[in-house]
Amino acid sequence: MSATSAPHHRDALDIMADSALAAVRDSGLSLKDIDGIFTATAQVDLPTLALSEHLGITPRYLDSTVHGGASNLSHIHHAVSAIRDGKCEAALVVYGSTQRTMLKATGKRPAVASCPPVESLYNPLFPISSYALMAQRHMLEFGTTRRQLSSVAVAASRWGALNPAAQRRDIISAEDVTASPKISSPFHKLDCCLITDGAGAVVVTTAQRAARLGRAPVAILGSGEYSSHEGMMAMKDLVRTGAAVSSQAAFAQAGLGPADMDVAQVYDAFTINTILLLEDLGFCAKGTGGQFIEEGHTSPGGRLPTNTSGGGLAFSHPGMFGIYTVLEAMTQLRGQGGDRQVPGAAKAVAHGIGGTMSAHTTLVLGG
Repeated sequence: MSATSAPHHRDALDIMADSALAAVRDSGLSLKDIDGIFTATAQVDLPTLALSEHLGITPRYLDSTVHGGASNLSHIHHAVSAIRDGKCEAALVVYGSTQRTMLKATGKRPAVASCPPVESLYNPLFPISSYALMAQRHMLEFGTTRRQLSSVAVAASRWGALNPAAQRRDIISAEDVTASPKISSPFHKLDCCLITDGAGAVVVTTAQRAARLGRAPVAILGSGEYSSHEGMMAMKDLVRTGAAVSSQAAFAQAGLGPADMDVAQVYDAFTINTILLLEDLGFCAKGTGGQFIEEGHTSPGGRLPTNTSGGGLAFSHPGMFGIYTVLEAMTQLRGQGGDRQVPGAAKAVAHGIGGTMSAHTTLVLGG
């Protein structure tokens, strides 16, 4: 596995290649062993072909599935099937983006997704306004409070403070969140993810081959994916998501359940995400996610350490955060978390979303 940050003179393909090379070295394989390439990025045309050429690889299997932040988790889900079917033996899953650099240089960042035409008539802050609507509905239906939303960002900052690679390392308070500029009601700036450069990569192969490489492999115990809509206006229920479906498949395949997980890594582009996803992944009852987080269960020392890198709110968010949920789960399962290491972490769930809670992919992982 590998995660990198990008100096400002690098482009997306360069940092994708850096992460890919580091992940291959970490796995104990070499580039000549890689025969499957799985990529997604908003900045490179034909990314699997471009990356393959950049690395000097002629893969037998290519996958450029793109549905936002769930893409890389889906790549891993697909790689398992491809390897099982004999279509490849060692799959390289890569993501990279220099969206922060692009934003500074041009005033615009690469768009992972665009607002559907009908919704664009209302000129929303896409996708912020869509998630703000989910938050408003959750507050209306379940009595979730403004302070409970803030508690998600507070918990993320506590983990970020323990991660030397985190972009935001200051511990914030609930008052800090509501004192930050209002963006789209009920969201303030600190309810929203960072904008960063970054890349990440993992290698997927068989358990038998991994065991011979002398590294610390992480097992893919179960996986599932589900999609329900593209545009927000087609989302049937603003507070019930496809995570319930994808996670049910993943947990069933693993023969495990939420109670067996030692850590959870979920896509936290906005504070409401963590609340909704922990509910739909089965870690707490529907409508109680805000209280669950406010009570400290996801923070350092809590019973469900969540987004232990600091997540998209405190660690990094280079456009699509999904690969980082997997990388942090692997870090914890390999006992490499340093000051943020969760003692005895042996089972983890990683969950990615794409679009406006549109696509969902869940992985259950074991050390």
